[in-house]
Amino acid sequence: MTDLKSQRRLAAQILKVGQNRVWIDPDKTDDADTAITREEIRRLIHEGVIASRPEKGVSRARARVLHVKRKKGLRSGEGSRTGSPRARVSKKEAWMKKIRALRKRLRGLKVKKIIAENSYRELYIMASSGRFGSVADLERYLKSHELWRKR
Repeated sequence: MTDLKSQRRLAAQILKVGQNRVWIDPDKTDDADTAITREEIRRLIHEGVIASRPEKGVSRARARVLHVKRKKGLRSGEGSRTGSPRARVSKKEAWMKKIRALRKRLRGLKVKKIIAENSYRELYIMASSGRFGSVADLERYLKSHELWRKR
């Protein structure tokens, strides 16, 4: 095998690529070996004896698969989380989620006549003041204070 270092260097300059991206046809190395001027290298490029290899990139295939999984809600376990819980969901958003659930449950209980109108108002105010941590907490309170209406 002949040394085509200078031909590779000239071809790289002409093609405006790195020397590693210069491809020389292995069947026509004799033609490339005799070419010593830029003009001869240009002719070989035109004939297709010398060409530039495509640029290598980073495949996005794996990233696309992960994106689809994350959209489905997967890969969100404890090990994937960064930031404190408050950084992930702000204090205000957490409060909004909780208070809306409590108010919805209270409305439902009032409509079904499970709690009295005056109890509803008291409980609504208690919920607004942050008395209940969750809907389950509200229901525990109702049971312990016997505010469920008897049928």
